[in-house]
Amino acid sequence: MEDKSLISVIIPVYNGEKYLAEAVETVLAQTYRQIEVIIVDDGSTDRSGEISQRFGPSIRYILRSHEGSGAARNHGVAVARGTYCAFLDADDLWMEDKLTRQIAVFRDRAHLDMVFGHVKLFHSPELSKKSKAKLIGDGQTTPGQHAGTLLIKRNSFLRAGLFETGWRLGEFIDWYLKAMEKGLESYMLPEIVMQRRLHGGNTTLRERPAILDYVRILKASLDRRRAGA
Repeated sequence: MEDKSLISVIIPVYNGEKYLAEAVETVLAQTYRQIEVIIVDDGSTDRSGEISQRFGPSIRYILRSHEGSGAARNHGVAVARGTYCAFLDADDLWMEDKLTRQIAVFRDRAHLDMVFGHVKLFHSPELSKKSKAKLIGDGQTTPGQHAGTLLIKRNSFLRAGLFETGWRLGEFIDWYLKAMEKGLESYMLPEIVMQRRLHGGNTTLRERPAILDYVRILKASLDRRRAGA
């Protein structure tokens, strides 16, 4: 049964043992308490599963074969019981009032489909000075059209469609463009709702050879708009 006050928080993880516990703790510390936490393990070979299950009944842990973060998020949505869905990568952190602020926007503006917020970048504390110098953006705050800042009505997410699983980079950008094409309405909170960790294993760095995916995603969106004009 769908719970109209429940937010389903979906955390995809793949070999994220280093930061996973800290990410989950920022979800469990939310001032908005009507949540379910779903960790979708995308075939990890490290201690991610062990760490997840230490949280006991506080979370639902699901182990799947390795298909990528998009497929993991899709599965989380499929099993979610809440009216709303939110996503957090296993290396990022939420501000404790993220969900409280966002659900308040929905209560004031019931017509909205999704609410975002600002994101602040930070260097992971264990990095050396040399490593930090290579990762620019520490302390930078920007509006966050990012999976980790999103709170969305589950039905609205399904109306936009699932995440494509064929992209190595940019599956959220691809989904967001499709959501805009479908006419989903959004709101951007002025407050910081998420801290994005900068470290050597960020997907955008690890998958740098697939950077052309961004170009292909933008072209596909342009082609769809032209076809529908």
